[in-house]
Amino acid sequence: LRLIPAGEAYAYQQPITNMIEEWQQTGEKIVPYAIRRHDVHDFAAYCQSLEQHTPTDDKVPDSTFFCLEEESGQMVGAANIRHWLNDALLLNGGHVGDGVRPSRRREGIGTRLVAMALEECRRMGIDRVLMVCDKENVASRRTIEKNGGVLENEVLVDGIWEQRYWIELEETE
Repeated sequence: LRLIPAGEAYAYQQPITNMIEEWQQTGEKIVPYAIRRHDVHDFAAYCQSLEQHTPTDDKVPDSTFFCLEEESGQMVGAANIRHWLNDALLLNGGHVGDGVRPSRRREGIGTRLVAMALEECRRMGIDRVLMVCDKENVASRRTIEKNGGVLENEVLVDGIWEQRYWIELEETE
């Protein structure tokens, strides 16, 4: 697996479109939000929408990465990294949002995707990462825990219990 930065997404129009269309056919919410923010069928606008560079009142800068399985050429997931946390993200959202396409779940891809996203966080200078998941989402909880997540607490957000995990990133030499 290899992370493809949003800036290189143009070269992967068909694999990205295939992944998004598969997700849409399931009717479930596509995660992370950054990859569903705009219509993938207007690919130029879609690619431009993938990253927030300038902070606004309610948005922080972020970076989006697609997860490519090189052997098959298939996009198998995506991660979005928020460069810092505002109050809303501190409560619910965290630094990293990630998702694996429906047909490729239960293969360990999520765990590897989060590990690669945490490496990107380390490169960005984020040494303490918050990840949040719905309490009912056992797969996300396990992925976070396998990557060193320690449960801080649970908060009720819009009627849904969210679990907040912190991951301490060791400094590399």
